[in-house]
Amino acid sequence: LQEKAARVGFDWSEAAPILDKIEEEIGELREALTTGDAAPIKDEFGDMLFAVVNLGRHLKLDSEAALSGTNEKFRSRFHYVEQALAASGGSLEKATLDEMEALWQQAKSAK
Repeated sequence: LQEKAARVGFDWSEAAPILDKIEEEIGELREALTTGDAAPIKDEFGDMLFAVVNLGRHLKLDSEAALSGTNEKFRSRFHYVEQALAASGGSLEKATLDEMEALWQQAKSAK
């Protein structure tokens, strides 16, 4: 869909305005969240995702591959947190958010 629009010139020539559009969509999502109404929240969330994927396309990135890589990175870091807690006799259920965040930061700097 985005590629078809780009082929006929309905596209940005650089990344900066796409980033502005993403920020605009985030603002609209924030506003929709204040309503608590699921329909506009869903719409604005979709608009935000569409804009982010458009940036990926503009940068010649495979958005699906980028997300897959991020999912794997998250899996690895979360596993680190879980293992570190278990090694100290703790668990995810018993740990505080601060404890998990500290271990998350350790996992980030370990890679």
